[in-house]
Amino acid sequence: MKFKLGSDSIAILTMMGEGFFARLSFSVVGFALPLYARSLGLTLSEIGLLISLNVAVAMALKPVMARNADRSGWRRSILAGVGIRGLVPLLLAFSSLPWQLFGIRAVHGMSEAMRDPPVNTLLAVHGEKRNAVASAFAWYATARSVGASLGHAVSGVLLTLTASNFSLVFIVAFGLSAVPLALVARCVPRDSERAQAGGNKTETAATPAAQDETASSAVTRPPPKAFAVAGLGLFMSTTAQMLHGLFPILATEYGGLSAAETGILYALSTFVVLFAGPLFGWLSDRVSRDVVLMVRGGANIVSSGVYLAAPNFPGIAVGRCVDDMGKAAFRPAWGAMMALVSASDSKRRATTISITSLGQDAGEIIGPVLAGLLWNTWGIAVMLGVRIFLAVVTECYALILGRKVHAAEP
Repeated sequence: MKFKLGSDSIAILTMMGEGFFARLSFSVVGFALPLYARSLGLTLSEIGLLISLNVAVAMALKPVMARNADRSGWRRSILAGVGIRGLVPLLLAFSSLPWQLFGIRAVHGMSEAMRDPPVNTLLAVHGEKRNAVASAFAWYATARSVGASLGHAVSGVLLTLTASNFSLVFIVAFGLSAVPLALVARCVPRDSERAQAGGNKTETAATPAAQDETASSAVTRPPPKAFAVAGLGLFMSTTAQMLHGLFPILATEYGGLSAAETGILYALSTFVVLFAGPLFGWLSDRVSRDVVLMVRGGANIVSSGVYLAAPNFPGIAVGRCVDDMGKAAFRPAWGAMMALVSASDSKRRATTISITSLGQDAGEIIGPVLAGLLWNTWGIAVMLGVRIFLAVVTECYALILGRKVHAAEP
């Protein structure tokens, strides 16, 4: 008896492969880029702006690129985004001036704006057909997390072995970036774009009476607005990202850990995400999406309290693991939420998903800036206290929005 994968499983596995190799490639770049920028004479503030520039560009362009993806095809948009993104490491290998780094980083942001909405849309569409939307997002996020950890390790080893030959490191990243492009071109089913037409045979064969009943239900129970969901993403992402770039400083300066001990914590986080991500995906699909979604805010509260109470290796390790569990829980539940909201208009699905993700993108920019400002001005205790407060507000927001989502579900 032969085991044969369906087109939906193939599409999800392909997106996992694309996420793993793309993250592997760009984590090599992400580790080396700040060091390269520093070698070119950029200040810490300028490096911070450089690192966040791609997120800002992607956030500005996502709605436009998503509308284009809905019109021209999701697979085609992914191929274009992955192809352009693959050129970024090659461009970096031949750059030698600071302004070139900023221009290349902007190109990276444009490629992410082209790629992210249709990728999330494909995960939602094919996950729905298998009744496992959250699991699809969970496995995808897990693949990206593992790729990121390996990429950081590879970049560090290469820089050590080559005596900081940044051009060679970027060339290696360019070679790795060809793999996700080949995967998408070869394995994403072309007929996956037909999902934009919306529905299956059962939906198209619905009787006029059923259609009238569905229309009436849609009028009395409208789905939550995409911008309301984006607001939840803003609170979630801002709170979570407050420690994203500052964790090494928190661990070494506040917790007194060595660089080696901090590195161990990063390795430990990989195992936490690897096992917790699929588990929370299953729980979101089979038990409760709302409970899993709220784990993120709860993790922010608990981890911040642990950091305050135990600024040592065990305390920092526990806080980091709790934070990573919250991260692993957020992605599948958030993906299921985006899939539900975007399902109301299948012809504009990528556009709706891009709107819901704007808040998450904004939080990635606001969180580190807010944390740095609070820490510099009033100290780490105030910064962590504000993080706890924002997490409590986020939990309340999630409860209210969860009720609206249930009211909109058939």
